[in-house]
Amino acid sequence: MYLICLEVDLFTQLVFDKFAEDSKLPQFMLIRSATANDIPAVLPMVGKICALHETWDNAKYGFIPYIEQRYEKWLTRMAQSDRSVFLVAEDNQQLVAFIVSTIEQEIPIYRIQEFAFVHDLWVEPEHRQKGIAREMVMLSIERFHQMGIKQIRLDTAAVNESARRLFTSCGFRFSTIEMLKEI
Repeated sequence: MYLICLEVDLFTQLVFDKFAEDSKLPQFMLIRSATANDIPAVLPMVGKICALHETWDNAKYGFIPYIEQRYEKWLTRMAQSDRSVFLVAEDNQQLVAFIVSTIEQEIPIYRIQEFAFVHDLWVEPEHRQKGIAREMVMLSIERFHQMGIKQIRLDTAAVNESARRLFTSCGFRFSTIEMLKEI
């Protein structure tokens, strides 16, 4: 597990502006804030991301039964929260991707008192390599910047090289490496 963080600053804003100009996102693709009405269409993607994570590291990602139902309650709160960024990508009125991030409190020993954390990002396989994930990440960065958040963190499974390439291309850097031992 790698923890990656991003300091949001003027450089990041310039990178976002440049990316928006050069976006390869299909013109018919809509990325927007999620609503509670979107959650039934997001839940199958949640099931896929959870199943994938379990194959990568069952000790870390050993989910309890009926994970989609538990996510449903949480995502409903995130869709209504002003302290989260929950976006969906829509292709011809069908949801094909989502990202969900929240603002978290840091323990009170650091200069940064709160940070954003990217919990999940999923793009359906047939819609990958079209710039959707990158656009969603960059829009999330912009939204957190507008909220005054100065740092965004996330972690990726150790085997998920493609996610690290994506986040690195969006300005994230390695911060810590999480280690795990089963006892």
